[in-house]
Amino acid sequence: MLASKSIKQLTCRCAPLLNHLSANSAVTAAAPQPVRNPDIQFNKIFINNEWHDAESGKTFPTINPSTGEKIADVAAGDRKDVDKAVKAATKAFKMGSSWRKMDASQRGNLLNRLADLMERDRLQLASLETLDNGKTFANSMAVDLEQSIRCYRYYAGWADKNHGKTIPVDGSYFTFTRHEPVGVVGQIIPWNFPLLMQAWKLGPALAMGNTVVMKPAEQTPLTALYVSNLIAEAGFPPGVVNVVPGLGESAGAAIAHHPHLDKVAFTGSTEVGKKIMIAAAESNLKRVTLELGGKSPSIVFADADMETALSQTHEGLFFNHGQCCCAGSRTFVEAKIYDEFVERSADKAKKRHVGNPFDPQTMQGPQVDEEQFTKILGLIDSGKREGAKLVAGGSRVGDRGYFVAPTVFADVKDDMRIAREEIFGPVQTIIRFDTMEELVERANNTIYGLAASIMTKDLDKAIYMSQALRAGTVWVNCHNALSSQAPFGGFKQSGIGRELGEYALDSYTEVKTVTIAMPKKLM
Repeated sequence: MLASKSIKQLTCRCAPLLNHLSANSAVTAAAPQPVRNPDIQFNKIFINNEWHDAESGKTFPTINPSTGEKIADVAAGDRKDVDKAVKAATKAFKMGSSWRKMDASQRGNLLNRLADLMERDRLQLASLETLDNGKTFANSMAVDLEQSIRCYRYYAGWADKNHGKTIPVDGSYFTFTRHEPVGVVGQIIPWNFPLLMQAWKLGPALAMGNTVVMKPAEQTPLTALYVSNLIAEAGFPPGVVNVVPGLGESAGAAIAHHPHLDKVAFTGSTEVGKKIMIAAAESNLKRVTLELGGKSPSIVFADADMETALSQTHEGLFFNHGQCCCAGSRTFVEAKIYDEFVERSADKAKKRHVGNPFDPQTMQGPQVDEEQFTKILGLIDSGKREGAKLVAGGSRVGDRGYFVAPTVFADVKDDMRIAREEIFGPVQTIIRFDTMEELVERANNTIYGLAASIMTKDLDKAIYMSQALRAGTVWVNCHNALSSQAPFGGFKQSGIGRELGEYALDSYTEVKTVTIAMPKKLM
């Protein structure tokens, strides 16, 4: 083992890129005034850079989670609409098309142009995101918009830099590899970060030259459709990006089952991810990448800086109203500091202001819809019934909209539902541990393996635990420290493949080997 060293000095430099912005008074004060009733300009299906009604003529409502009232009706795409979008994307991908003939550097220019247009329309996009999703306007502006724009710019830079190799094979041959686009890609994005998840999917796919059929979540389609219009304005050729809003069981299933899609990428629940894998295999064995659920451990050792540990575990769970796949939803705390940690965590939760997400003082808005709201309250009730100690929250807030009080449970046991199931809401479960040896087994005792965080000043512990934990991302003295440059994805049932960073490009390219026999007279 390495000699024990203090890593307290790393803590500040490792401040989470996302959560340090949430509920930050400086960010809130600097934010412009939101558009509280933004115009709904785009609510149809986007195919070939044009807007279409659903073939069936059907629509579905998108709901304001702060009030439970309808914002707008949106075209409800289904199998016929997905098929039309796939045909458009297939035509755009054919050899000789303007997209296939386009220089790779020009693809990067188009992605940068899209980022420019999103910069121009930040206020409208952030306001739509808050209206449709319920996240605070401060976070929509400073986190979701900012990180989406950075993601497009990051992948714009990769467009002409993902290249093959020359290989010194045996014999009189010249061998090289080409990195070619997978083809026509289906993408299904979730509702918790609509703009950001759209960027995570579109950025690498378009940089590598694929064409796309995307389904946004039915709970939050408005910003994805707004960005569709910006894609056309940026100059992407018709058919390169097609966006089909609709329900999961119709539009989403049609993408998963479609025989002419070369790949499907999905972010959402593990349950639905399994169904997509089956559909992909049964249809045409299309490529699959999945970013799924999590029940991430957030581990606090007795030697941790208490203030850092409290703030990081608090924001690591409550950021985005707990609606993060990598939320630190199992907070393991060493017995020596357990009681103090529980008391102070409960105090922080009680001070977290819940209210209208457009108001600058609000730290937590509503859950995204009634289904999530009901699920979360049901899991809170299960914690009470199974003997966990409720020390903060535990109920709805108000009588309108889908607001849940920031909730903290102590004395949580590993076999309780709240310690096993993904709650996806503002519910912190604090679990006692005594030794590092038993902690490793308990922290890994889950079907998930998306992320984990470790709070300690001891470098030995940090390195040992970062190796021992079976998770795709491990943070030390921080949580939710995400960036476009670093890969993100899960072990076990948290998914297949990686998003972000250079690693994401592998999911959107095929490697082709070309071998040329050299003329003997030249050898």
